[in-house]
Amino acid sequence: MSGFDQIDRKILNLLRQNARISNVDLANAVGLSASACLRRVRLLEEQGVILGYTVVTGTVTGEPTIAVIINITLERQTEEVFDRFEAAVRKHPEIHECYLMTGGADYLLRVQADSAADFERIHKEVLSRLPGVLRIHSSFSIRNVLGPKKKR
Repeated sequence: MSGFDQIDRKILNLLRQNARISNVDLANAVGLSASACLRRVRLLEEQGVILGYTVVTGTVTGEPTIAVIINITLERQTEEVFDRFEAAVRKHPEIHECYLMTGGADYLLRVQADSAADFERIHKEVLSRLPGVLRIHSSFSIRNVLGPKKKR
């Protein structure tokens, strides 16, 4: 992005912390008028720096979920196998993120599970049925260091 400066970085940092911040509050925090701030945010969106806004959800019960990081190794590394795998991943809302990787595994996935039993279901019904999978290696998170602050 041409013209990417400290103000853009501040805008992005504040939006990462609270994507629902009002434009007026965002503008005040970065030292711009509301209209200039809105122009910058729209430009960041148009240039693909801001790809979208999302909601991070918990469980229906309000209990925290478990983030599970999964390394997937495929049987073969061909374009056809990659395309089939990626198309299948897109069909499963349980999979929150999927990255094509270098190194030991072909893909890194992140899923959110309500419990170990819920992850067992996801593993059995989703992950083990993805096309072309040779190996699945899962790691459970202990806590998200950069996650939302706990209310006291």
